[in-house]
Amino acid sequence: MSDLLSLVRGCTFDDFLFTPQHSVIERRDPATIDLTSRFSQRLTLKRPIVSANMDTVTRSEMAIAVAEEGGIGVIDRGFRSGDIDPQVREVHIVKRKQHGVIGDPYMIAPAASLADAAERMRRTGIGTLVVVDEQRRVQGLLTTRDLRFADEGGTVSSRMTPRERLVVHTGTPDPTIAEEVMRAHKIKKLPLVGTDGTLRGLITAKDLIMQRQLPFATRDSQGRLRVAAAIGAKGDYLERASELLRAEADVIVIDIAHGHSVVMARAIEAFRKRFGDVELVAGNVATAEGVRFLLERGVNGIKVGIGPGGGCTTRLNTNFGVPQVQALVECRDAAVGHVPLIADGGVRRHGALVQALVFGGETVMLGSMLAGTAETPGDTVQKPVVVPDSNKTVRVPFKVFRGMASLQAIVDRLDVEDLDAADVEALGAEGMEISVPARGSVRPLLRDMLKHLCSAVSYGGARSLSELQELFRKDPTRYVIRLTASSRRESFDR
Repeated sequence: MSDLLSLVRGCTFDDFLFTPQHSVIERRDPATIDLTSRFSQRLTLKRPIVSANMDTVTRSEMAIAVAEEGGIGVIDRGFRSGDIDPQVREVHIVKRKQHGVIGDPYMIAPAASLADAAERMRRTGIGTLVVVDEQRRVQGLLTTRDLRFADEGGTVSSRMTPRERLVVHTGTPDPTIAEEVMRAHKIKKLPLVGTDGTLRGLITAKDLIMQRQLPFATRDSQGRLRVAAAIGAKGDYLERASELLRAEADVIVIDIAHGHSVVMARAIEAFRKRFGDVELVAGNVATAEGVRFLLERGVNGIKVGIGPGGGCTTRLNTNFGVPQVQALVECRDAAVGHVPLIADGGVRRHGALVQALVFGGETVMLGSMLAGTAETPGDTVQKPVVVPDSNKTVRVPFKVFRGMASLQAIVDRLDVEDLDAADVEALGAEGMEISVPARGSVRPLLRDMLKHLCSAVSYGGARSLSELQELFRKDPTRYVIRLTASSRRESFDR
């Protein structure tokens, strides 16, 4: 390890290539190559991808896409004026996207108006309401089809499919049993009831199909997509964490620019005192001392990276930071056998993904790599761009991408960070806001990354990502080639 530390000091991803090894796999297929990694001590991902907790990267739409592709998204905390509800709402959307058994389906009373039912469906985005009485006994089902051409002045009971015409199941069947019942009765919804007829849950054919179509998706024990959520270390962070956990966020991420600090220590201590053994990731740090500092305070995962992100100007503005490869090697040496590291920042090409994973990360957090995709928050705007060859001006779609330490991002969440009044003019921004070309869905981008990661596993002479990491760490000099300026140009200039 000391030799590797010496070799990588002052280096980042573009300073190295890896030597190809004898390949032992015949197909570079992401469906057959094991890419399993840990995001935190008790949360394992089938794909080592994490979308960054940035307000121009991860809200519910991105978190859903990444979780369905096998990773996890971290819902950002950049909401205005200490308002907790919008972030909680984003977590709710993710948790309700898929289910095994819907334990808390949306319900409505038989006497409610059809207008109320239609409004509730519109607001929640769901197509089925379970009709229950005051004792929560199932009276029927109401779907969007039942509302078609209906007089909204009528009542739910006049249009619902009544209880006597429903197929229901007593108890909580596994998906196989539910699928057999649905197939036999040619139904799409299966209400679950107790022996007294009270509603216990709902299983839908759509969810069962999604389970089969997305076998690598990151799901909890109830079949719902997993999602993480970020909090700060001041202001309303404990109240925010409480509401996020009530919404069943799977991991809380305490995210501040400098995690090796008294502010972080105080925040972790207060968090553990109030919430006990909740899965907690903290960061960012970039040194072995920073990792040990967080380990001593009982975190379950650590984010590594100070200054390498595409929207970050910390190194430009403060001259502090650690090149990302050096940071990962140092931090892994301190964290090994304890908690997993999340490599946060510096990945600007697919080849750097495998570097981040073998030099020290168990997962990789992506921000700028995902910027501009359809799932990122924000409006798409048209900007005039001059085409060099023809000198013609065309309008090109762009989306905003900004670092969370940019001035506008700080101002937007000022009341969240600190309840005291702050002078905006005195704020020292450590991020920038830029326009990036808008592009299509993030899903093909993620799938291409994973294909290239599988190719890297093959070139590395391994059968799985974990085996590649083990082989590399046993003998890194067998792999690592330090590049000269000319070999760097040969490798990366295209």
